[in-house]
Amino acid sequence: MTSADALFTPFTCRGMTIPNRIVMAPMTRSQSPGGVPTEDVKNYYGRRAAADVGLIVTEGTTVDRGGASNDPRVPNFHAPEALDAWGDVVEAVHKTEGAAIAPQLWHVGMVRKPGTGPVPEAVSDSPSGVTHQGKEVQPVPTDSEVADMIAAFAKAAGDASRLGFDAVELHGAHGYLIDQFFWSMMNRRDGKYGGETLTERAAFAAEIIRGSRAAMNDDMPLILRFSQWKQQEYTARLAETPQELEAFVTLLADAGVDIFHCSQRRWWEPEFPEIDGDEGLNLAGWTKKLSGKPTITVGSVGLSSDFIGSFGGEGSKTRPIADIVERVEKGEFDLVAVGRALLQDADWAAKVKDGRHDELRPFDAASLATLS
Repeated sequence: MTSADALFTPFTCRGMTIPNRIVMAPMTRSQSPGGVPTEDVKNYYGRRAAADVGLIVTEGTTVDRGGASNDPRVPNFHAPEALDAWGDVVEAVHKTEGAAIAPQLWHVGMVRKPGTGPVPEAVSDSPSGVTHQGKEVQPVPTDSEVADMIAAFAKAAGDASRLGFDAVELHGAHGYLIDQFFWSMMNRRDGKYGGETLTERAAFAAEIIRGSRAAMNDDMPLILRFSQWKQQEYTARLAETPQELEAFVTLLADAGVDIFHCSQRRWWEPEFPEIDGDEGLNLAGWTKKLSGKPTITVGSVGLSSDFIGSFGGEGSKTRPIADIVERVEKGEFDLVAVGRALLQDADWAAKVKDGRHDELRPFDAASLATLS
């Protein structure tokens, strides 16, 4: 028996059952020339499925809008050759009985500088044509143009279903397109996709969710990743109070979200410490409490030698695995997404499961350059 046993119990949502609570977090790799996943990409995901990762969420893969990508080596989720390659990835993951995989559907929005990326002539889609600094660089998209953005996500969700994926994740975090509609700094629209309140600005995401849900097999969970913080502003907050957060996640759950993937820079930080203290619920905990939906917690799990020492009860600048286990046991959240630790070491989950803590290594940024 290991101290991490609670992480290795089955989890079921809709028709998807996975053998444990470990999720591979989506991480951009830029190793798909021309937007097409390679054999190395296929094997990269297959190795992690074979080493006790319950659910793999792929790196962000872009929907069919010319301005969706700012990097020609980021994989696409459109065009026959890219979709065929993703079908091969699904097959590789499913060689491990019980392992599941979801594509993360992505559109970078105004993170893409106009005139760059694989389709430089395309418009950089946005809520209202302004940057995160409030600079107007493009006209406000029409409602018809916004509808085309929504349709691109729904089409991709339908393709994921056809290809045999087990779930779909929408990237609604970190200052990318869906999150830009949430964020008052960038969404200055009038009409049905804008507004003064967070729930009004969530109408874009709700339509994507409803369209994606309709395009998917009914037994596939739909996951939404969201965050308070933005890559453009770490201190940004969408919901300042539990009441705002409740209205937001309830709207999205009613639209069809099955699982919320709640991104924090550090998973152990309380979301509303003024209410429940410094050891209070994190974002995933509050989201589960307010929505009633399963949640994934993510943010700096397993990145340092301090983390390794924490298995033996040593002090740590991060949080020990025992804290995650305890919170899963209490039901604060349901799943734990691991990013860079799994990027570096395909066997990370298997080592934790087997108690091989002495084999865990500090994170080395050099691993970002390879598909090991």
